[in-house]
Amino acid sequence: MDKRLVWKFGKLLEGIGLLVVLVGVVLSIQLGFEEEGLASMAQEFYGLAVGGALFGAGWLLERWAGAR
Repeated sequence: MDKRLVWKFGKLLEGIGLLVVLVGVVLSIQLGFEEEGLASMAQEFYGLAVGGALFGAGWLLERWAGAR
C-alpha cells in the first residue's frame, strides 16, 4: 500500500476526530445552557471518546507511514 496515501488518510482521520470533539463540546455547551447537566456531560464524554479514538487511529496510521 502506498505510504503517502496512508499518511493522507491518517491526517483525514485526525481532522475528523478534532471536528467530532468540537461538535461534542458545542452540543454539551448548548445542553448546559438548557440546564440539562447530566445530558451535557454525557454528550461531551461521547464526543471526546469518539473524536479521541479517531484522532488516535489517524495518528497511529501517520506514524506507521512515516513522517513527511
